[in-house]
Amino acid sequence: MAILSTGPIENNPVSGVRPTQQVTIRLVSRAAVDAITVSVQGYVLSTTRTLYVSEMISVAPNGVVTRNYFADLDAFEFVFETSMEDVEQVGVSVWGKQASGQLVDAHRVVEQEKTVKNI
Repeated sequence: MAILSTGPIENNPVSGVRPTQQVTIRLVSRAAVDAITVSVQGYVLSTTRTLYVSEMISVAPNGVVTRNYFADLDAFEFVFETSMEDVEQVGVSVWGKQASGQLVDAHRVVEQEKTVKNI
């Protein structure tokens, strides 16, 4: 089993508005034959770490899946879990967006920036 994490993402208000109100997750399968299943968990980070997103997503071979989640929070973290065999076959990116849909550069996490833990 492999666990990929964005790590904590701070999203404190600037002039009363948080930079990110929505997070877009994109999963890309590089597998040629079998579908890949990815567990997506999103956490609100405050005085405690509270689960607010929990979804199992199946990505077809050579497929792409995009999901949007609420992120108008002071801090959050996303964790992705897949089998060890699948970890090299799946690409994960996380994009913070303003209410208008504009990307927040400081809140983007691409494949090379995630923390990987093998179990």
